Amino acid sequence: MAIAVGDLIPDVEVQTMTGDGPKRVQTGELLGKGKVVLFAVPGAFTPTCSDHHLPGFVQQAEELKAKGVDTIACISVNDAFVMGAWGRDQNVGSNVVMLADGNGAFTEAVGLGMDGSPFGLGQRSQRYALIVDDGVVSSVFVEPKGGLDVSSAQSVLAAL
Repeated sequence: MAIAVGDLIPDVEVQTMTGDGPKRVQTGELLGKGKVVLFAVPGAFTPTCSDHHLPGFVQQAEELKAKGVDTIACISVNDAFVMGAWGRDQNVGSNVVMLADGNGAFTEAVGLGMDGSPFGLGQRSQRYALIVDDGVVSSVFVEPKGGLDVSSAQSVLAAL
């Protein structure tokens, strides 16, 4: 069952890339304090994700923060090395925390996985965004057919 409004954000281990290499972090700790916007993409460096989804959140980071968002995070079923490289490529700086859900544990916990095997991707995450207030999900935006409408930075900004 997919995560819903009122649910607690799952507490699972994911990774971020640091100057010293991959660092393990708990999603409950990272995403459970303050107002958080978490968005998920099917894959780093894929066209819609790289051309529109991630750049939208980078470009609108200040507007999101002006609406009270403390943390903007991007998660994908990729490893920390790929997520780190993608973040550098996209110039996210400190605007977006890049989270590697390498084994898909978080994706499974929120019930928003997808089978990307027909495209050679294996098990991945659906495209979605969540607004989380002190660890409790207050809004869920899941793309119905793989496009980029309801989970875009503009849509999330309008909902805040």
